[in-house]
Amino acid sequence: MMRRTLGLTIAAAAVVLGSGSTLALHAMAQGSTGTTAATNSNRAASCTVPPLPGSVAQVSLSDMGGAMGGSLGSGFGRMGGAGRTTGMGGISGRGAMDGAMSISVNPGSVHAGTISLEVANRGSLVHELVVLPLSGQTRMGQRTVRGDGRVSETGSKGEASTNCGAGAGDGIAAGSVGWVTLDLAPGRYELVCNIAGHYAAGMHAELDVTA
Repeated sequence: MMRRTLGLTIAAAAVVLGSGSTLALHAMAQGSTGTTAATNSNRAASCTVPPLPGSVAQVSLSDMGGAMGGSLGSGFGRMGGAGRTTGMGGISGRGAMDGAMSISVNPGSVHAGTISLEVANRGSLVHELVVLPLSGQTRMGQRTVRGDGRVSETGSKGEASTNCGAGAGDGIAAGSVGWVTLDLAPGRYELVCNIAGHYAAGMHAELDVTA
């Protein structure tokens, strides 16, 4: 009887250790975002977007589960029609995530003045949105990626990187939404996710602002 009890105790301990190892690996897979998918889902549950002023454009941020794999996000954006999208064929970057991320915006053209961007994270990683001007004939996706995996934010018009909130913060959780209201003059703007490695992986889209 004692041997049987000892055997059951050892087996139970092995299961607990195995579960702990699985959780540890999952935490490592999410390490670059600073939060797990489960936590993201919990944080996103109570998120409500208030009425936004001015012209409103819907922005969708997507990924394929990150460099270590995982489940797909809830799609590569619900944008269509006049919306502009990139990703899955983005510019060459570094690492296993090249071309595996995208940004979609709808509509892709809005009138100058007060413009609100409602930014939904449909991927499995934390993302953000930074609005940068595009000058002359410069094409989106051509910014220089620095050694830290990011692009320069010089001239930034603003960003949406608060989970369930407006403006700048620590990032928008998977399944959640953030928003920002800007006063934009006529011109071309590039919407980018400037978390390390994400721009090179395809997270850039163009927004045209007309007079």
